[in-house]
Amino acid sequence: MKRLSLALASTVLMFGVVAIPANAAPCRDAKGKFVKCPDKAPTKPVRCKDAKGKFAKCGTAGAKPV
Repeated sequence: MKRLSLALASTVLMFGVVAIPANAAPCRDAKGKFVKCPDKAPTKPVRCKDAKGKFAKCGTAGAKPV
């Protein structure tokens, strides 16, 4: 029982350690050199308001981006 649990634990640790560097994808330029990855800042969706100040679909008559 001890051998089985030890083998299972070592297998889990071995695959867990191997998977961590694979998930970290470095950024490279066209020549293959490592460069700083660009920041991916979340963008806010564009919201529009009508003449009365209520939210409306962008593209409708009188709607202006906020």
